[in-house]
Amino acid sequence: MVAQEKQYIKTFKDVCKKINSSLDIGNVLKAITENTVNILNVKGCTIFLLDRAGKKLIVGSSCGLSENYVKKGPVDSEKSIVSTLSGEWVMISDIENDNRIQYRDEAKEEGIASILSVPMSVKGTIIGVLRIYISDSRTFSDVENEFISVLAEIGSIGIENARIYDHLKTEHEKLIHDVNRWFEFGVSHGK
Repeated sequence: MVAQEKQYIKTFKDVCKKINSSLDIGNVLKAITENTVNILNVKGCTIFLLDRAGKKLIVGSSCGLSENYVKKGPVDSEKSIVSTLSGEWVMISDIENDNRIQYRDEAKEEGIASILSVPMSVKGTIIGVLRIYISDSRTFSDVENEFISVLAEIGSIGIENARIYDHLKTEHEKLIHDVNRWFEFGVSHGK
């Protein structure tokens, strides 16, 4: 096995450990974006989560990009590399001449030459997008593409688990609050 492939496997194991050890969605997303930048040696990586209405892509985590670029404005799901939200991988090799980019001038100013946009889905439903930003024109190897694919898949599962946990935690807290209210009501009316 080539040393680079061993590094991908080691990194994937590390990401899986972080995902399995944390139900905090921020930690899950951060592990994915940081490891993607480091192992693929790219300019940056951002995970966008689709809002409930399916209209906006909201930054969940970003690594390697300036704060100005990350906060450049709302990313519209109908203007920014739309086919990714249909489940397609999209490689944009020349951001300057591609109208699928919503913020071309800002990307150029950031030093981004190309973007790989990968859907993140759970049970066939797109929940977000993994975007990899590259400073030059680059083609990813089969091994790199496989790494990106499994990272997006395991990341999607981690995101879904964190969301389920947050929902259950909120419901549990509401239940405890309701039980306490009923207890207090019973005590105050039982006298």
